[in-house]
Formats: sequence, C-alpha cells, structure tokens
Amino acid sequence: MTLAFDINCHFEDGTGCGFPGPTLYSFLFKPIFGDGDSSLYFNKTMLLALLGSVIIVAFFWAAFRKPKVVPGKLQMVAEAGYDFVRRGIVYETLGKKEGEKYVPFMVATFFFVWIMNLWSIVPLAQFPVTAVIAYPAGLAAIIYVMWMSVTFKRHGFVGGFKNLTGYDKSLGGILPMVMVIEFFSNVIVRPFTHAVRLFANMFAGHTLLLLFTVASWYLLNGIGIAYAGVSFVMVIVMTAFELFIQAVQAYVFVLLACSFLQGALAEHH
Repeated sequence: MTLAFDINCHFEDGTGCGFPGPTLYSFLFKPIFGDGDSSLYFNKTMLLALLGSVIIVAFFWAAFRKPKVVPGKLQMVAEAGYDFVRRGIVYETLGKKEGEKYVPFMVATFFFVWIMNLWSIVPLAQFPVTAVIAYPAGLAAIIYVMWMSVTFKRHGFVGGFKNLTGYDKSLGGILPMVMVIEFFSNVIVRPFTHAVRLFANMFAGHTLLLLFTVASWYLLNGIGIAYAGVSFVMVIVMTAFELFIQAVQAYVFVLLACSFLQGALAEHH
C-alpha cells in the first residue's frame, strides 16, 4: 500500500505508491457470509440497516414502555421527535383528520432514513446505507404502492386515472398533452426522483468525506503537511455539514411522501 510519508509518492501510477482516490468500489462490500449467488448473502450495509432498525425499535420501546404524565428525559426526546414528524410534516401536509392514520408510518420512515444516513459519521460504520440505491428505491417503492392504492381506493379507477393525469376539461385543446405529461410525471418520474434525490445526496456526501479523509493522510509528507491540515479541516467542516444534510434528507423524503398522499386524497373537480 502507499507510503504516507514517502515524498516520491504522488498520484496512483500502478505501482501501489500514490493517492488512492475514491472509486465506485468504495461503495461495494464483501459479504460477511454467503456470496453473490447465495440467498444467504449478507454484507455490511445489510448489517447496518438491521442494526438501525433494532436501535429505532429499542429507543421508542424504552421511551414509551412505561409512559408518564411528567415525562423523563428519554420519553421527552422521543415525544419531541414523534411530534415533530406528526405536526411539522404530516399535519402540515395532510391535515389532522386525514393525516392521523399515516403518522406511525411516516415517523418510522423518517427515523429509519435518518439513522441510515447517520451511519456515515459513526466510527467503524462510516457509511451511509442510503448511498446504496437499493435502499432508497425500496422505500420509494413502498410509498409508491401506498400512493397508488390510496388514489384508486379514494377515487375509483376512472377518478384515480383523472387524478393522476390532471384531467380538467377546461383546458380545452391542450388537455391531451397535459394528461400525457402529468401521467409520466406522476407514475414514472416522481417515484424515480424520490429515490434518486436521497441516494444522490448521500452518495455525493460520502464521496467528499472519503476524498478529504484520504487526502489528509496522503498529504502527510514533506511540504504537503500544510495541505494535510487544510484537508483535515475540510473533513471536520464536511462532517458538520453532513449532519445537517442527513436530517434534511430524511425530512424531505417524508415530506414528499406526504405530498404524494395529499394529491391522492385531494378531491377531483
């Protein structure tokens, strides 16, 4: 492997001496057990997703196992998180009457996405699970199925089709064009961008953190020590910025899910 203090080591030249820049392989992990052709395939991202789920369940179970009128610290934190999603996202988007039934799902989704993002800055884990497209895509698919189900259950087949295509006879001659655009936007583009928005932000953030972290180590040779200090400061700055982005992306993901449901529940005129 490259020698950090060798002043003759520069960019990777095939000899094993040089800057090991991040690649797509930084997002691929060998299986903990099983292999790619086995149904028992299990790798680091799967382990982190499982641990994240266990942590969320354990946290809320511990907080609300014996709820008190005057909450303790743990219950207070859990209530604050739950209330933030319920009032700040669900009620604001769907209203209290329509939104109440979706609160548990949205709270679970918010905290699941958030902790999957947070793994990026946790020592030893140091990888955002949502930087693997399968996880955002799976969550987006669940929300997509819910959205379509609510649409057709509320409006019936014909009404649901009109809801998805933005049917409005007052549009006159441009109605067919609008219906085609709205159909592709709602049925294809929205679920795709819902997943990609979360994935792309976490992928880019992890790549930047990886780049500055590796650069800090590589530049520790000769005059490069000065640059290493700047790179390390960027690691700190990017880590703080990632903390903000991780929470924002969880918020946006759930907000968009609620906005899809809002469109599904809206009365068609």
